[in-house]
Amino acid sequence: MSARTMTCLVTEVEDLNPDVFGVTLEGRAEALVHEPGQYLELALDEYTWVPFSIASGSRDDGRLELHVQHWPERSNSARLRELLQVAEQLTVRLPGGDCKLADNSTRPLLLIAAGTGFAQMKALIEAALARHPERRIDLWWAAREHRELYLEPLATRWAQTYPHFTFHAVTELPLAEPLAEGERLIHHQGRIDEALEAADIDPIECDIYLSGSPGMVYACLDVLEDKGIDEARVFSDVFSYAPRDKA
Repeated sequence: MSARTMTCLVTEVEDLNPDVFGVTLEGRAEALVHEPGQYLELALDEYTWVPFSIASGSRDDGRLELHVQHWPERSNSARLRELLQVAEQLTVRLPGGDCKLADNSTRPLLLIAAGTGFAQMKALIEAALARHPERRIDLWWAAREHRELYLEPLATRWAQTYPHFTFHAVTELPLAEPLAEGERLIHHQGRIDEALEAADIDPIECDIYLSGSPGMVYACLDVLEDKGIDEARVFSDVFSYAPRDKA
């Protein structure tokens, strides 16, 4: 599917927490077609394009959802924040990325995200639940502190609704308050790679998706390789834009 450039309306900008805001874009439904897990690029100016995972699966209503981390110290982030406060339209290019949900797979899903990497996982989860609601899904979502799990109620609802869905919240600092009750709601304190290493998991039969910084993704990948994985069933956009030399 070749990338297309178009103009979208900005229909909603909402604060999801003090550092993350959700953006809803609207355009022609047929032009916004993409696969769950893909991303778009947003134009800040004629020469500057910024990638964002699409947080919603391909829908028929011509709407897309983005989760945008605000970094005041980064010039592009500050420019984007200012642009969204005044712009009624944005230029985007999509779809991008090969990290997408496989149509024909019903293998268990092991989804690992840090911060706004959750956006990509949200699209994958929504599509997987719609296609195969009985599919086993383990979501590991990591943040430094509790408040950074900006859509925790949504992940909690999935775990409480679907008997094959488990939400692992991973925070480096102690929880501000306990997680909601449920046997498939689990908290781990520490770094995400440490939590995975300590966990009793067997990833060999899983489709594995990772979303976060290159350092986080490769640290987790090292742990998972030691536990046994099918490398052909491991997916991350990091492999394309920040490949590492295994040698």
